Amino acid sequence: MGPGRCTRRNHCYCRKPAQGQGSSWEKWLSPSGGVWMTIILRPDIPPSKAPQLTLVTGVAVAETLDQECRLDVGIKWPNDILIGEKKVCGILTEASANPQGLEYVVVGIGIDLNVDVNNFPPELREGATSLKHELEKEISGVKLVQQFLSNFEKLYNDFKTGKFPEILNEWRRLSKTIGTSVEVHKKGRIVRGEAVGINKEGVLILETDDGSLRKIISGECTHFKE
Repeated sequence: MGPGRCTRRNHCYCRKPAQGQGSSWEKWLSPSGGVWMTIILRPDIPPSKAPQLTLVTGVAVAETLDQECRLDVGIKWPNDILIGEKKVCGILTEASANPQGLEYVVVGIGIDLNVDVNNFPPELREGATSLKHELEKEISGVKLVQQFLSNFEKLYNDFKTGKFPEILNEWRRLSKTIGTSVEVHKKGRIVRGEAVGINKEGVLILETDDGSLRKIISGECTHFKE
């Protein structure tokens, strides 16, 4: 697909990438049948607030999948959308700043729409799914993208007018991480604990076994059952 719906100073492109990059510089797989979008934003915000756009995007995707598919949709911190406990969408947000402030933010969204799960690498099949697999039928990518862009535009406008606290509350409601035992991998270190919340910067708050609270800014999060 070509360029999607745009608003002034912002641009959205929907396409099939030749190769992608996930969080922590891991390869982003893009099998046939998926929807891949890039949104370029130029918000008038401090660079420190750019990570909040990952949460805004997560809420927009989760609400879209709930509206269009009526599945058990939730969000796994920091940037995955789940159906049940299986990943169906990934989000990657990167910002560019200069000494004068934020230049732009690039938001990448990959949704496993009409993907055959058998095409996933064996090591990913257990933890990943697609809308086609869950619904047992193909669905319209055009309709899904249109609904997502409508939801995203509304939430982004709310974000720009100071309504991020309301968006954050919705993220918390949709979260499958809060209240769950997790381990977070970052730079060879592992932190384990119960996810008790996220703060307004999107930082994950863990309660460790000794009762102390740890702030986790980023990392690869895994849910596990005790």
